[in-house]
Amino acid sequence: MKRLSILVSTPLALLVAAALPAQAVSPHFVSASAQLGGTNLIVSFKEAGLGTNESIDYAARASAAATYVCVNRGGRNPSAQNKQVNSGEVTATGTFSSGRNGQVTASLAILPPSPEGFSCPPGQSLEIAQVTYKEVEIADDTNGVTASIPGTFGTGCLLPEVKGAC
Repeated sequence: MKRLSILVSTPLALLVAAALPAQAVSPHFVSASAQLGGTNLIVSFKEAGLGTNESIDYAARASAAATYVCVNRGGRNPSAQNKQVNSGEVTATGTFSSGRNGQVTASLAILPPSPEGFSCPPGQSLEIAQVTYKEVEIADDTNGVTASIPGTFGTGCLLPEVKGAC
């Protein structure tokens, strides 16, 4: 009877042992948030359900609008022509390792849209007056998982003492 028990349990134990390394992973975001860091949007996240020591590609995306102005030596924005609003999708990417626990906790910094060729006349400096981010999301591009981050994140007027900047 003891021999029969060993003969039956040995194949069963081998079957269970063979199945353990093939456990399915289930990538999902545990948390995702955003906050302003100066004029940048810092997107922080935690993703779990990843394989051990996997390299995962992430992209933080948002729709953004930035107002750029020219400021003269007197601290003023001298004319409406010296102001430009640039808007569009902005992205930050990074690759992180899931480590031994199959999780990634990280942050990516999204920069505001650039002034794209907008320049100031001599004697004036190019300044960012305000920036707003919305429709924010974090994506695990390796596994095709995305999480939306609700809300609008805006700096308000960064140059309140510059007349006509905001």
